[in-house]
Amino acid sequence: MKFVIGATGASGTIYLQRLLEQIDAAAHEVHLVMSAHAREVAGQEVMSFRIPQAVRQHAENDLNVPFVSGSARFDGMVIVPCSMSTLGRIATGSGESALLRAADVFLKERRKLIVVPRETPWNLIQARNIVALLEAGAVVLPAIPSFYSNPKSVNDVVDTVVWRILDQLGLPNPRAFRWQSETARPSRR
Repeated sequence: MKFVIGATGASGTIYLQRLLEQIDAAAHEVHLVMSAHAREVAGQEVMSFRIPQAVRQHAENDLNVPFVSGSARFDGMVIVPCSMSTLGRIATGSGESALLRAADVFLKERRKLIVVPRETPWNLIQARNIVALLEAGAVVLPAIPSFYSNPKSVNDVVDTVVWRILDQLGLPNPRAFRWQSETARPSRR
């Protein structure tokens, strides 16, 4: 499968780091576009931010990349973290960078576009932009962790969001916690 992963300047680089670690870039073609602000935030939030060697990196303003054209076939795009500023630009159809143009192409071609905002609370403008993206066919997956799996570390908490992203991309993850019926689960006494 072929994926585009974007990152913008919102807090939440750890979600990007964990996603990159859990996608097998040797088995899938993975392209990464990080805004300048995303790189700055990564330096502040993740002490040793690592991009797997097999991941293809692209400059945010390089419009010669294949995924900015509808004729290039890609299976999904994730923007994690996605700032509300980027989300708003996507909602208005702005294509001024490779990241924004790619998002626009994914929407027009009816391909999977997943945006992962982390900011809260939302104002009315942000809520309307989210509705616009939902109406255009995007998946809005706020970085809201779950606690069913009884996470023991920050990475465990982050992974509950990453697992949802992987599910949306159609990628298997055997580590993902799956809810079971009350009768199937052992009691916790």
